[in-house]
Amino acid sequence: MDRNEKNALTDIRYVKLVPIGSVNPNNPLSDETKEEQAALLNRCLNDYPKGVIIGKDISIGRYQLGEHELTMEKITYHVGFARKPAWLQKGKDYDDS
Repeated sequence: MDRNEKNALTDIRYVKLVPIGSVNPNNPLSDETKEEQAALLNRCLNDYPKGVIIGKDISIGRYQLGEHELTMEKITYHVGFARKPAWLQKGKDYDDS
């Protein structure tokens, strides 16, 4: 889908869910993992075929650890494509969905 053309939901045949962040205090994400998540989202939006964000889910976790309160956030972007990108079918970005 070209960014200059209007995107219709009927053109979308594949949706990739791209999570950014985590709400699990027992398994915090490293900076490297966060960067990999952001790089995957950027690749979905910039590589061919270009995807478009059609929705997002936001999860917020608030935890009490002793006297401290910990707030964590996870955003899952729904990126729609006219077809499944070939680069998703190889490497660690592979997804069976």
